[in-house]
Amino acid sequence: MNANEQRVCDAIAAGRAELVQLATDLISFDTTARSPDDPPRDEAALQGYLAERLRRAGAAVELFEPTQADVAGRQIPFDLPFEGRPQLIARFAAGGAGRSLLLNGHIDAVSVEPRARWASDPFAAEVRDGNLYGRGSCDMKGGVAAMVFAAELLAQQGVRLAGELIVNTITDEESSGAGGIACARRGVRADAGIVPEPTGFDVWVACRGTVYPTIRIEGRPGHAEVAQPHWREGGAVNAIEKAQIVIDAMGRLREEWRERAEHRHPHLSPPTVVPTVMHAGEWPVTYPASCEIVAGVCYLPVQADEHGFGTLVEREFEQWITAAANADPWLAEHPPTFEWATDVPPMEIDPSEPIVALMQQATAEIGAPGVLAGLDSWYDGATYTLSAGTPSIAYGPRSIAWAHTIDEYVPVDDLVRCAQAIAVAAMRFCGTTG
Repeated sequence: MNANEQRVCDAIAAGRAELVQLATDLISFDTTARSPDDPPRDEAALQGYLAERLRRAGAAVELFEPTQADVAGRQIPFDLPFEGRPQLIARFAAGGAGRSLLLNGHIDAVSVEPRARWASDPFAAEVRDGNLYGRGSCDMKGGVAAMVFAAELLAQQGVRLAGELIVNTITDEESSGAGGIACARRGVRADAGIVPEPTGFDVWVACRGTVYPTIRIEGRPGHAEVAQPHWREGGAVNAIEKAQIVIDAMGRLREEWRERAEHRHPHLSPPTVVPTVMHAGEWPVTYPASCEIVAGVCYLPVQADEHGFGTLVEREFEQWITAAANADPWLAEHPPTFEWATDVPPMEIDPSEPIVALMQQATAEIGAPGVLAGLDSWYDGATYTLSAGTPSIAYGPRSIAWAHTIDEYVPVDDLVRCAQAIAVAAMRFCGTTG
């Protein structure tokens, strides 16, 4: 680490209390992830708070509320209003001809419920035994605080990056990924990106995608306490029992996918199918007339279509379930139907991308070495990689195991190290002018 980098790292360490306060401030805003029709909460207030800080640090800041046209597509196949939920783009101007770098993070966090089981107020963060507790502390307001603080300290220390540094905070990662899509379509792009999700100082270079089918199975109602004739003679058919055939077929598909050689990935688990929601039945003494099953179908980059989405997975899933259903006489004549909702695409970047090695070097030098890894779920880096030509890694503090939990927390030491590593990586990737 050179003297300039050491000076910035020392300043970040000296600013530990300010960094904790920044994370505490972010946690205090209620930005609970929404369903499409939920009213806005504190998203605009949080983004306004960050906008003012970043302006004071010297960035040119834009706040905008996307339109439906900004996000429409396979990933967002429903109307999603953004009134009161702005996106933030802050640009620190390039001092030369260096490479540009995007720092991206989401400000939404999952629900605090069951709130009564928290040891302290989830919106009033507090430090206990070296850990900062509060909703979003781990996923990912702690990471957002680290990246914002890194950008501020670079400016305060008079470090002029040769390339543009973009700080981008967005809504709706937890619910849909819409904020990132809107920003990518608005022109947010760079030569590389860092998303400070809670990676435990590993460098994520891949993630799985997910498609969500709703499968509808038809039955035939009848009195559950009365003996029924064969269904060909007008008797009742239990839609829940027929749904079991579909669920069993999902399990077999999951095992089939797991065994395929092409589904062995160095950083990701095999593709999978998980039934997650079921609705059936109309009355306790009536054979259920229908059954709906919602499933999460997670897929690998190798399974994506030419546009990066899951149309091929959807087709294979339907064919597999239909073939299983055809073995049952009732379902062969009353086949299941399929409706597909959100398609969240997978992502993989080449580990030879310069940002990967630079991030690994930086995290090792601040004393938190990590390895190349991936996320079995999804994060916004996929959007910027696929839609904005910005190869984006995830890198952040520990640990995703604490995300979405009661008494969620992040170690304060991790926030400091994360901010230091991001600052060093930015200096090395963008270059400096003196």
